[in-house]
Amino acid sequence: MTDDTPTPRRVAEIASYHAHVYFDTPASRAAATTLRAQVAARFAVRLGRWHDVAVGPHVAPMYQIAFETGLFASLVPWLLLNHAGLSILVHPNTRAPRRDHLHDGLWIGRPRALLADRLPEWSDAADMAGEPNTQPEAGVEI
Repeated sequence: MTDDTPTPRRVAEIASYHAHVYFDTPASRAAATTLRAQVAARFAVRLGRWHDVAVGPHVAPMYQIAFETGLFASLVPWLLLNHAGLSILVHPNTRAPRRDHLHDGLWIGRPRALLADRLPEWSDAADMAGEPNTQPEAGVEI
């Protein structure tokens, strides 16, 4: 008898995380604007630009929050409690972008469709969070 159990993957494969915040109505864009400002006030992250039309594998307008692995334990629970009804995809960044988005991510709020064919199976390097472009305010509670 052979053991077909896959070898567990190591957490060290995760270089960083992305959170994609989706909006598609004037009201949800306003909520996304407020959420963006609240995240910037609390967390040292890299806020991506606004995409007012669908881009890449995403079928709705969105912006991205890139963050280091050490922030997961505080940022993701904060988003769970404060997403204001928005859909947010949180996924790891390994060297397998398609798997990261489609199979290893988690949804906060209503899941959205993704276009799998626009995601490469493999990348030579995992996407890093990059330098934060926010400066959290001292004393702001998370």
